[in-house]
Amino acid sequence: MKCSRCKKTAQVALPSHHAGFCPECFNEFFSRQVERAIRHFRMFTRNDRVLVALSGGKDSLALFRELHVQGYNVTGLHIDLAINGSSPHARQMVERFCEGLGAPLRVVSMAEEGLSITEVKHKVKRPICSVCGKVKRYYFNKVALDEGFTALCTGHNLDDEVGRLLANTLRWDVSYLSDQSPALPASGGFAPKYRPLYRLSEFETAAYCFFNGIEHSTAVCPYSAGASFPVRKELLNTLEEHSPGSKLSFYETFLKNAKALFEAAEKRDGDSLAPCTSCGYPTSAGVCNICRLKEQLRD
Repeated sequence: MKCSRCKKTAQVALPSHHAGFCPECFNEFFSRQVERAIRHFRMFTRNDRVLVALSGGKDSLALFRELHVQGYNVTGLHIDLAINGSSPHARQMVERFCEGLGAPLRVVSMAEEGLSITEVKHKVKRPICSVCGKVKRYYFNKVALDEGFTALCTGHNLDDEVGRLLANTLRWDVSYLSDQSPALPASGGFAPKYRPLYRLSEFETAAYCFFNGIEHSTAVCPYSAGASFPVRKELLNTLEEHSPGSKLSFYETFLKNAKALFEAAEKRDGDSLAPCTSCGYPTSAGVCNICRLKEQLRD
C-alpha cells in the first residue's frame, strides 16, 4: 500500500479516511485533525494558558506533545490517585515525559487531599469508577480556575466520545447529552473544557505514540473489572469494521442535529446549580459530592 500523500510505502491504514500513510505523513494527518478540531470549535489560541490533564496513558500524552509541537502554551496536570500498584508508575511516566519535553507539570496528590482512591474503594459502597471520575473532574476544574488557566483539555478520543454518547443515548440521559461536546465554554464556576482529539480514534493516537516514541502506561486500573465501557467500545468497533467512518458520523450528526435539543430540555427542566457552601464548586445540592466524600472518609 502506498502513502496517500507522498506515495512512499504506507505503514498505517485508515479505512475510515480511505487512506494510508507513512510515519511522516501520518503525523501531518494527525496534526491537521487536531488543528481542525481547535479551529472549528474555536477552542483556544496560542495566547491562552492551556492546562492538559495527563493520566500517563497514550491519549493524553499524544495530545500534550502535539499541542506542544504546535506552539501552544501548555502545562500538564497529573492527578495522583494513590491507587496501590498503578499510581506510582503512572506518575513517574508523566514526570519523565514532561521532563523530556522541557514542559511544566503540576501534580496534585489525592493522598495529601485526603482522597486516596484506595481508601475510598474500601470505605465507600458506590461504584468506584464513578467516584474516581468525579474526583478527577473536581480537581481538573479547581486547578484550572485557581491558577488562572484559560483552557482545560483532556485526551478523550473519538472512541471515548462515541462510547459515552451511546451510553447516554441508551439511558436517554438528558443532563449528560446536553453537555456532550468537544467544547464546553466557561460557565457558573466551571472552567472552559476542550477535547481536541475527538476526531481521532484510539488506534490513531496509539499509532502517533508509536511513530513518535512516546512511552506511555498500559497498565489496567485494578478497580476497572466489570466496567461497562469496554463492551460498548467493542460494539462500536464491530460497527466501524463493517462500515468505516460510522463513529465520526454518529458523533458529528449528534452535534449537528440533536445536541441543541437536549441543551434546551436541560435548561428548561434540569436542576439549577449553586456554589457548594463549603468549597464553592457548582452543585445541585447544598454541599458538593467531593466535600461530602471527604466528610464521609473522616468519619
